Amino acid sequence: MTVILKIHEAYRKIVSVCDKDLLGKKLIEGNRQIDVDKIFYSGEEMDDKKALQIMKAEYYDDSTFSIVGKDSIALGIKVGIVSDKKEAVFKVQGVPYALGLI
Repeated sequence: MTVILKIHEAYRKIVSVCDKDLLGKKLIEGNRQIDVDKIFYSGEEMDDKKALQIMKAEYYDDSTFSIVGKDSIALGIKVGIVSDKKEAVFKVQGVPYALGLI
């Protein structure tokens, strides 16, 4: 699996992670909208092993996460950023997303 990961430096790091095939898409369903914006989500393409390693390090560094896509959410669950409980993951047009605010 290939995901795209970018770390934004602010007063607190924000890590954006999305499935490669979702980059640049805008998903709208009812009052929910996800814009997988190229400016915010364009980062480094990487395999799941490298992404998992970076996500773990950023999780322990108290970063905030924005995660979009089935593969990216699966990585977030492995790290513990995202709960595997159904109510922890939202969907827009069938695409899962979650925010990890630690």
